[in-house]
Amino acid sequence: MKIFFLCNKSPYPPGEGGPLAINANIQSLLKGGHQVKVLALNTNKYRTDPASIPQDFRNQTKIEFVYVDLSIKPMDAFLNLFSSKSYHVERFISKDVSNKIREILKKEKFDIVQLEMLYMTPYIDTIRKYSEAPIVMRSHNIEHKIWERVASITKNPLKKLYLKYLAKKLKNFELGHLDYYDGLMTISPFDAKFFKSFNKTTPIDYVPFGINMEEYPIHSSGSEFPSLFHLGSMNWMPNEEGIKWFVQKTWPLLSKKFPELKLHLAGREMPQWLQSLNEPGIVVHGEVESARDFILSKGIMVVPLFSGSGIRIKIIEGMALGKTIISTTIGAEGINYKNGENILIANTPEEFSDAVRTCMTDRTHCAEIGKNARQLIEREHSLDHVLFKLEEFYSRLLN
Repeated sequence: MKIFFLCNKSPYPPGEGGPLAINANIQSLLKGGHQVKVLALNTNKYRTDPASIPQDFRNQTKIEFVYVDLSIKPMDAFLNLFSSKSYHVERFISKDVSNKIREILKKEKFDIVQLEMLYMTPYIDTIRKYSEAPIVMRSHNIEHKIWERVASITKNPLKKLYLKYLAKKLKNFELGHLDYYDGLMTISPFDAKFFKSFNKTTPIDYVPFGINMEEYPIHSSGSEFPSLFHLGSMNWMPNEEGIKWFVQKTWPLLSKKFPELKLHLAGREMPQWLQSLNEPGIVVHGEVESARDFILSKGIMVVPLFSGSGIRIKIIEGMALGKTIISTTIGAEGINYKNGENILIANTPEEFSDAVRTCMTDRTHCAEIGKNARQLIEREHSLDHVLFKLEEFYSRLLN
C-alpha cells in the first residue's frame, strides 16, 4: 500500500509525544514494506530544520514541509468570539498547505490518506477533490476533553469562562466531523469507545502507539536513585498545569519527608516561572538532547496530569526502559496497566508521597514494577503489533 501522511508537525525528530506517535506508525509501515509520503506543517510552535533530518528518513518518506504561523493573533481571537468556528482549528488553515496537497495529489496516487490529528481535518475538501483514496483520521487525543479539563482547574473566572467557550466550539467541531472521515483510529481504547458512542457508521478502531524495543535497551548503571523526574513539553498546557500542581502541592510534602530527594524537570519550552524557580531539591534541565538517556539516568517518573486524553507517550517510553511510573489516573489513561504491578497510581499529594515512600523503602519491589512495565510494552506496543492493526484497519476500508 501507498499511504500519504498529512501531519500537524514533523514526525522527525521523534522527541515528544506527537512526533513519536506519528513516527511509530511510519516506521511500522516501512518495516512492513509499504510506501509512505509525508507532508508536515512547520510552525513557530514546533519548528524543524529539514536539513537535520537523516537522509534515509527523507528518502523513505519524501518528506516535505509547509510553514504555518500558529501564533495567537489577538484580533483574530477576538473576532472568533462572534463565530461558531473553532479558533483552535482555524489557526491551522493555510492556503499554502492546500496548494501543496493539491500539487502532491495531482502527481501521485495513494491507497490511503492519513490525517495526523484533528487539526488537519479542514483539508478534507481539497483531498477529496484530487484523490479517491479513503481518508483516515488518527486521533491522538479527544481534543475538546483536554480543554474542558484545563478549564475546570483554571482559577481565574474570566479565563475559565473563555476556555470553556473555546472547548465547547472545539467539541462541536470534533464530534460534528466524525462522519467526514472514511475511518478513524485512536491510540487509546478509551478514546475509541468514546467516539463510537457518538457515531455508529464511521469505522472506528484502536491502534496502539508502537515502539521499537531495540531502541530501548535497559541499563541501570549511573541511574540516580532515589530521584524523581518528569519529562514533557511544557508548551502543552496540561503538562504545565500538572507540574505547577506538583511543585506547589506535592513537593513541599515530599521534600519535608525526604529532604535528600531531588525532582528533575526536563522538556521543551520551560515557562519562565519554572526557569526562575529557586526551590531546594528541584532541578530544571529544560530541553534535553536525548529523552532516552535522560530517563535512564534518573529513578522514578512522575506524571501528575489532570487534563488530557489519548495516551502519554512518555509513560510508554519510561515503561519500555523499565522505569517505575507514578501517575495520576488521567495520566495513565489508555494504557492497559495494573496498579501496583506495572505502575503506581496516585491522585493526591498524600498518595504521591505514599507511592514515593514505597519505592524508596523497597527498591526490589520498585525494580519489579519496572520489569513488569517493560513486559507490558513488549506485549502490547511492539511495531509488529501496530503493523498488524494498521494493515487490518486499512484493509477494512479498501475492501
